[in-house]
Amino acid sequence: MRFRHPDGSTVHLAYCTNVHPAETLDGVLAQLRDHCEPVRRRLGRDRLGIGLWLAKDAAHALVTDPSALRGLRTELDRRGLEVVTLNGFPYEGFGAEEVKYRVYRPDWADPERLAHTTDLARVLAQLLPDDVTEGTISTLPLAWRTAYDDRRAATAHTALTTLAERLDALDELTGRSIRIGLEPEPGCTVETTHDAIAPLTAIGHPRIGICVDTCHLATSFEDPHTALDALTQARVPVVKSQLSAALHAEHPHLPEVRRALAAFDEPRFLHQTRTRTSMGLRGTDDLGEALAGEALPDASPWRAHFHVPLHAAPAAPLTSTLPVLRTALTHLVGGPHPLTRHLEVETYTWQALPPELRPRARAQLADGIAAELTLARDLLTDLGLKELP
Repeated sequence: MRFRHPDGSTVHLAYCTNVHPAETLDGVLAQLRDHCEPVRRRLGRDRLGIGLWLAKDAAHALVTDPSALRGLRTELDRRGLEVVTLNGFPYEGFGAEEVKYRVYRPDWADPERLAHTTDLARVLAQLLPDDVTEGTISTLPLAWRTAYDDRRAATAHTALTTLAERLDALDELTGRSIRIGLEPEPGCTVETTHDAIAPLTAIGHPRIGICVDTCHLATSFEDPHTALDALTQARVPVVKSQLSAALHAEHPHLPEVRRALAAFDEPRFLHQTRTRTSMGLRGTDDLGEALAGEALPDASPWRAHFHVPLHAAPAAPLTSTLPVLRTALTHLVGGPHPLTRHLEVETYTWQALPPELRPRARAQLADGIAAELTLARDLLTDLGLKELP
């Protein structure tokens, strides 16, 4: 979906396909048929943006077989879909029964991460619509915080600098500008937007910036205005933003609240949980750890890294951090000029919701994704952006 900002620039809105597990190119093509096109039809749109997730094997197949890449581009066009952004965070296995810590491997100190992201950039340069010259890719925020020392930090810095050089060369070759955004996430070396400033300033290349995920922003209790102002002041580019909402528990000390939270403690994904105390932010790596005994203080609200559907807040006594998303979006695109032009709804946890909330068929999932995009569209038009055909 495209929108005209009051300054005349185009802002793109997509939804991320990592909600649909697929490790191969055939699986990606099936996603377009079974999920993406039905969402487009529900929205009554001739064109729908998707934030494509390409696992290692799918990306490799595309970058080594020009005919396969042409075929994917043809299929996108045929189904009324367009791609200006990729989700390069998960490397493989995102649809596995247990993902947890696996999603942070390989990290930016491993050569596989540089190779994969280079492949993604080359693929995206060929998938961009004919009238678009800028693409973006979100990626792992360097590494999970453990087993990350000065040596690995130096290796990661070198890898990102090499990537920037490759992106410059790709731009010269194709005329397509691809930028990469580190996506701060709780528990990682770069957990907050503040943590991103030093490493990105050290790299100092305009093609390497930040992806602001509003669920992660909220989970870490970051104030959107403060965070985004600091990025602007540091001249760190906001490459893209993922529109998502975290799980919020106002009174985690109450037994009924803990029972409600326990329903979201599931085995597939990691749900880092945070609270603010007089001594600063405290947290656990997973929701189950927070609920076990006294691992996390419960005198103040908790927030858990669980991407809940934007249009459907959890039932009381829980809620979502949609207000944080609204505030962030106002700052991102509500000013005289947008801080970013690529927005991506990213709710990948539909099948990890408590059983009674999960979609039971493809049609229900398509309905839910369309409802999320409708909400995001309304937020954008309320900010003065004009929806384009």
